[in-house]
Amino acid sequence: MTAKVKTRILLRSKRLNVYLVRYPEGHRVAPHLDMVSEGRLYKLNCVLKKPRAGGEFACEKNLLNLANRLILFRPDLHQHEVSRIERGSRWLLSFAYNRSAA
Repeated sequence: MTAKVKTRILLRSKRLNVYLVRYPEGHRVAPHLDMVSEGRLYKLNCVLKKPRAGGEFACEKNLLNLANRLILFRPDLHQHEVSRIERGSRWLLSFAYNRSAA
């Protein structure tokens, strides 16, 4: 795989981060959890462009999933992954909200 994931930070604050991400052909995201030092992490992923083949998102448990385009989940609790992108690229607008315990 020669192309790299390109991430543009659109907003970064203590509780909310917004990213525009391009995943290239050949890329995959291995199963993982997103670690947080405190609070509860929520992610809302908006798939702006699906690849022509591959690049399917999978999560142990979603809070909301509308046609695999709008997905709300707890990445700190539930393992998630994206299968290998076979053809094309995957564009994602991702909102990460950390709800503090206090």
